[in-house]
Amino acid sequence: MSISKKICILTSVHPVFDTRVFHKEAKTLANAGYDVTLVAQHHKDETINGIKIIALPKPKNRFERFIRLDYLTYKKALNQKADVYHFHDPELLPWIVKLKRKTKAKIIYDIHENIPSQILTKLWIPRILRKPLSKFYQSKEKKILPFIDWIILAEDSYLKIYKNYQNISVIKNYPLISKESFPNETEYRHKTPELVYVGGVSRERGLFEMLKTIKILKQKFNNIKLKIIGTIDTKTKLQMNNIINSYKIKNNIIIYGKIPHPKIFNLLSQSNIGLCILHPTPNYIKSLATKILEYMIAKLPVIASNFPLWEKIVEGNDCGICVDPLKPKKIAEAIEYLIEHPSEAKQMGGNGKKAVLEKYNWENESKKLLKVYEKIK
Repeated sequence: MSISKKICILTSVHPVFDTRVFHKEAKTLANAGYDVTLVAQHHKDETINGIKIIALPKPKNRFERFIRLDYLTYKKALNQKADVYHFHDPELLPWIVKLKRKTKAKIIYDIHENIPSQILTKLWIPRILRKPLSKFYQSKEKKILPFIDWIILAEDSYLKIYKNYQNISVIKNYPLISKESFPNETEYRHKTPELVYVGGVSRERGLFEMLKTIKILKQKFNNIKLKIIGTIDTKTKLQMNNIINSYKIKNNIIIYGKIPHPKIFNLLSQSNIGLCILHPTPNYIKSLATKILEYMIAKLPVIASNFPLWEKIVEGNDCGICVDPLKPKKIAEAIEYLIEHPSEAKQMGGNGKKAVLEKYNWENESKKLLKVYEKIK
């Protein structure tokens, strides 16, 4: 490995301190001795943890992001004269071709999602356009792949899409094992159970099933709490508040919005059960939600959707219960079981933490990332 090799990481979409982009990949590379620059949305140019941040302005809307910000990302990347460009957003694909031609540098494409499937569920895209756009993306990507030197995938399930591609690695988005990831021992309070959900807040992520579940459980556990942590759009928030009022569960729901990642673990340590009941959309079924592993490292038993991949992790390690995410009554029954069996719930929590420490952690995955960079010449 050449310690002097200059790496430029690019994202016009993800926040500058995105956990995978900054805290996992950029830090891993910087700690290994690489010269790392990150071009991302930020309020100023600065260096943090040895990573030089080149700031992009925050776009006013999607149109500005697609047109102006992606071009600006390309221009700032070009100025870096890097040996390797490592990009994370499909929107940047056309600009990456230009970057390759101009610099002759090595290009790594880091794919976080099953993008063709994801396009089919994007609510901001008119339904009639989703399938044509998904096919258009696949066609466009196929033409650009010859310019990519290495593909990194976040999930095994994407491999079949790129089965004809040679230079490819799966580097999973497992959680970091660090001191802040170890909250205090969770106390299992039978009289005031506290549930927690972390992640984007939306219909397809199980928001309304969670609210209905709390309505059901309140009949038996009057003081039950559900903590919701994550971003929520204005329309969904209005619908959520209307349902909360109609269900008369206002005192049972705590909305935190988006909070800094380290603070999330403090809230997890004050909870009893982690919820991840995402709907069975194509993208969710075949992808492992990172929040499940974060619950596990926090020693929380997990209630998760009964997708085969998730069942393998959750029930395979005896750290929770998988249920039909579209049936609040079944979700409520699983939660009630854990509340009324605190010793078993605590054992599940311990099993989950053990599994993350041994198998599902970034420290193991980071070695794969370094191997990719060792292979790229």
